[in-house]
Amino acid sequence: MTVYQALLAFAVVAGLLTLVPGLDTALVLRSSISRSRGFAFATALGINTGAMVWGVAAAVGVSALLAASEVAYRLLTLAGAAYMVWLGLALLWKSWRPGAPPTHPEAGARGAVAQVGLPAGHQVFRGWLTGAGTNLLNPKVGVFYIATIPQFIPAGTSPLLMGMLLAGVHCILAMIWFSALIFATGFLSRWLKGARTVRIIDSITGTVLVAFGLKLALEPVR
Repeated sequence: MTVYQALLAFAVVAGLLTLVPGLDTALVLRSSISRSRGFAFATALGINTGAMVWGVAAAVGVSALLAASEVAYRLLTLAGAAYMVWLGLALLWKSWRPGAPPTHPEAGARGAVAQVGLPAGHQVFRGWLTGAGTNLLNPKVGVFYIATIPQFIPAGTSPLLMGMLLAGVHCILAMIWFSALIFATGFLSRWLKGARTVRIIDSITGTVLVAFGLKLALEPVR
């Protein structure tokens, strides 16, 4: 198998995985609807940053250690579960709190920043941190990479370089998908960005985060 063939084959696997609705898609959609386009893109970049780190870790063997050590896997699982449950409960509290006006991105990024009292740069960083933290604290991402990436490393090539290339392919595909979601949300902003809709989106995303976190914490070690 040549490098080109390996990249093409992995692109098919990664592309199918990207299109399956999941936690990452929910986070990007929520950011686009209830925040701003810039915040959503920052969240998407954060998710891809986490994926790239996991890809490199898989290539150099860190993910293999994680897969082999039940204690390390369990600790990371509990940390990730706690983080997701905390994010989800924060969104649920925001959506259920009586009289609390949700962030209204229709007014633009400046309006959103004024409501939360943070500079625009800090808002973008928060979006990136949310995406990166969610992905980095999800051990299943690391297990996926360690299960797939070694199969697509041709003989005689650098594992580290191929790991970076393969993770990069996944990130490019994911970014294309996230960009399509963000721009589609922009076209539908009149119907999606009302106060009631934002509360519904926050409730759904919060529920998904809490459910995913609890499932992660309660499932038995492999």
